[in-house]
Amino acid sequence: MKHPVFPETGQLRDVMLRSLLLLAVAGLAYRAFYLQVLQTPFLQDKAANRHVRVVDEHAHRGMIRDRNGEPLAISTAVNSVWADPTQFVAVRHRWSELADLLEMPAGKLEQLIGQRLERRFVYVKRRLTPQLADQVKGLGLPGIYLQREYRRYYPTGEVSGHLLGFTNIDDLGQEGIELQFDQLLSGQPGRTRVVQDLYRRWVQPVESLEPALSGSDMTLTLDKRLQYLAYRELKAAVHRHRAASGSVVLLDIPSGDILAMVNQPSFNPNETSGRTPAKVRNRAVTDVFEPGSTIKPFIIAAALQAGIYRSDSLIDTRPGVLEVGGHKIRDHRSFGRITPKQILQKSSNVGAARVALGMDAAQIEEALRSLGIGRSTASQLPGESDGILAPAHSWRKLDQATMAFGYGLSVTPLQLAKAYAILGNQGRDVSPRIVSQPAAARPAQVITPEVADSVVRMLEAVVTPEGTAMQADVEGYRIAGKTGTAHLFRKGGYDKERYVATFAGLAPASAPRLAMVITIQDPKGEAYYAGDVAAPVFARVMSRALQLLHIPADGDSLPTRLVQPKGIPA
Repeated sequence: MKHPVFPETGQLRDVMLRSLLLLAVAGLAYRAFYLQVLQTPFLQDKAANRHVRVVDEHAHRGMIRDRNGEPLAISTAVNSVWADPTQFVAVRHRWSELADLLEMPAGKLEQLIGQRLERRFVYVKRRLTPQLADQVKGLGLPGIYLQREYRRYYPTGEVSGHLLGFTNIDDLGQEGIELQFDQLLSGQPGRTRVVQDLYRRWVQPVESLEPALSGSDMTLTLDKRLQYLAYRELKAAVHRHRAASGSVVLLDIPSGDILAMVNQPSFNPNETSGRTPAKVRNRAVTDVFEPGSTIKPFIIAAALQAGIYRSDSLIDTRPGVLEVGGHKIRDHRSFGRITPKQILQKSSNVGAARVALGMDAAQIEEALRSLGIGRSTASQLPGESDGILAPAHSWRKLDQATMAFGYGLSVTPLQLAKAYAILGNQGRDVSPRIVSQPAAARPAQVITPEVADSVVRMLEAVVTPEGTAMQADVEGYRIAGKTGTAHLFRKGGYDKERYVATFAGLAPASAPRLAMVITIQDPKGEAYYAGDVAAPVFARVMSRALQLLHIPADGDSLPTRLVQPKGIPA
């Protein structure tokens, strides 16, 4: 007989099971409520720590172009390989596969990763080619990832290396334009919060914390066509004469624009090898040299300006030797009594020294400094030298005499080009520049137009069979210029067997538009005079430049602006 109060055993079991299920469901419901509601901030924070990251967003570096819009420096996207050692260590037996693919010694990879096992990020190799990056990805190694970066590329290579400079592996400017205008070109990196998966790949961006600001593009005054032309001719001349080095500077006279600036030896900014200080520096603005006879036109101009001499004055150079301060200044022969024009045409050291000694030293210094000698041109090119010009009160008579033919002072090729450009600009100041900018409304009048034009006319006689630079002649154009062949100074004095050959010139002489300076250091062999070494480079570069820039030929016609200057007899 069943007891009326107590249920049967089966019923009791059912009740207990239902109770346990209800308790379990209630527990799960509470747990879900606890996690989804009460613990939401805590769990979201934990998830963010594991999957949400703030990453740097690269700012694209600005492009550098020449005056015609041709690219000179551009940034291209590349991949870099990095490792998470905490994951990569799990496949240590496969490290050699990655080392072989990247052409790294196995020991180097072992040292790079093995000593940083506690880190989460280690660069393995930067800036891979697209093909190599695909091969690395194909290995499927855990803990090995690719990161997008940018590499600077220079289409003109070594032709513009000195001027443009280069960037380092982090895309920061190190030399040249890249260094000088790094802040403008590099822009401002950004920061973005992103969600990453287990393998640290972006799943989706969450928010932009700081937007990346791309660098600004730059347009230089450089003309890539003329840069190639000048580089080719300079390299050939340095090789032909087995010279130590050389530089060419080409200026547009009205604007001061640097149209070409090249040096030898050079380097390729696309390659990291071969970047020695001797190859990397921009010699056209950093290296100084004694200009030799190329300084004589400015001494003549100073004397005419001061009214001490006239263009028809006769200077006695007999007997071809002048003793000053116990030292003898010589011409290669006696030229007799000659005019300032003939001093330049024959390059008479005695005549130039007599003109200088007939002036006050302070007048000479003032004239040279007004032309930019002894001070930077403010071209915005890094490393520019001021040159060397001692104050006049420290000069001896011998210093004053030798300075008249280019000894005792030093200039850069760019400074000398500026000084000649002033002569070609009717005596108005010229400010060399590599970046286009508004010109001064009224440039200073350094020399009177009459004196400047008179000296330019005198310099035309240099580029004739009777002058020292017949090889600088350009068919169809009138050329004005001056040679300078100076002994190189070495410890203990001047080396009588080593020279620096320089030619500085203007074209077309009737209304100068271009000024060019070529300097070649230490040419070896029988030819070392500037008329044989530097003048031919001028002719080849200038001839093509005049054509490319569509500058009309002036032939032998009398220039309208070079009529008899007021106050300066012929």
